[in-house]
Amino acid sequence: MAESNKIDSMREWIIEHKLRSVGCLWLSGIAGSIAYNWSQPGMKTSVRIIHARLHAQALTLAALAGAAVVEYYDHKSGAKSERYAKFLDTNHHKD
Repeated sequence: MAESNKIDSMREWIIEHKLRSVGCLWLSGIAGSIAYNWSQPGMKTSVRIIHARLHAQALTLAALAGAAVVEYYDHKSGAKSERYAKFLDTNHHKD
């Protein structure tokens, strides 16, 4: 039971901080790609740069697709509209 609660709280954090989540995943993937490419002996620098660019493009597409999927399910579940309604209620009562 505690495990599902932890997963739900992680999911909520990711939904609330989509850009940070996607950015961190993208940055860690790019760093790993660069580290892997530069650790390969005997590979030309131009080939390393091409591999790094290809990995960066693939990771960017994957990150955007992941963000789109999260946004789709957020809209589908109605969670986004609930959060928006809560936001409006809290800001309306402050006046």
